[in-house]
Amino acid sequence: MELRQLEYFVAVAEERNFTRAAERVHISQSGVSAQIRQLERELGAELFDRSARTATLTAAGKAALDHARAALAAAAAVRQTVGEVTGVLRGRLVVGMVAGCTVTPLFEALSAFHRAHPGVEMSLLEDSSDRLVEAVRLGTLDVALVGTAAAPEGLESLTVISERLVALVPESHALAARRRLALRDIVDHPIVCMPPGTGLRAVFDGACAARDLRPRIALQAGAADAVADLAARGLGVGVLSESMAARHRDRLVVHTVDDVETPALLALVWRKGRSPAVRAMLTQCGRAFGLPVGPV
Repeated sequence: MELRQLEYFVAVAEERNFTRAAERVHISQSGVSAQIRQLERELGAELFDRSARTATLTAAGKAALDHARAALAAAAAVRQTVGEVTGVLRGRLVVGMVAGCTVTPLFEALSAFHRAHPGVEMSLLEDSSDRLVEAVRLGTLDVALVGTAAAPEGLESLTVISERLVALVPESHALAARRRLALRDIVDHPIVCMPPGTGLRAVFDGACAARDLRPRIALQAGAADAVADLAARGLGVGVLSESMAARHRDRLVVHTVDDVETPALLALVWRKGRSPAVRAMLTQCGRAFGLPVGPV
């Protein structure tokens, strides 16, 4: 029995899908399947029911899952402890980033971390903010950059950006000449915004619910540029944050939504009891973003 087999087993159990698990551990699906088959032969029991589209745990798989997670955690603890003693970090650091959000300081932090700690294997994964937060809670991600309406409960966090919501419309739009806009003005028109699971959408939906407003979501896009492009073509009022809209002011009129004061946050999140690798990564992120990260 090898640690990598346990890692693949846990990945499939959590993803409930061999293809997604293979993407997560960065090997082919056939490689994951072969290693789990080998593990099953060694254990003398099937760990997954493969008869449906999703991979569900058998009774043996359910019994094994917590022990597999514990074994992986123990191995990681050994690497961390030795790294603390020797001053040389090794192992793996898995970083998450909200899809469609290119944040240059994060890439600078990753580069600086790699130069300082070449013995640590790094992975960068994109997903929706909700899924990234859950992955940090489960321990499958070490740290993630997410969009959120509030700091996720049960996790440590560092706010990188805190911005108001804005509306984007072309100059020909009825709202373009308005000096001030309220949320009610916007939802009288079709809306183009980010999908559920993003921090920006959580702020928008929460503000609408608080005012008993029911917006008509015409189109959804996971990237700020796509939201702006759709708004520029007159397909709806675009809803973004201030910095997301900044690069589109040459072709769109941008209004702050005056009565929505709850900001959209971009934040780093991680679990309590940060490992040496996470502490080192947070230090680099603090330098790259120009923010304090507290004692490390």
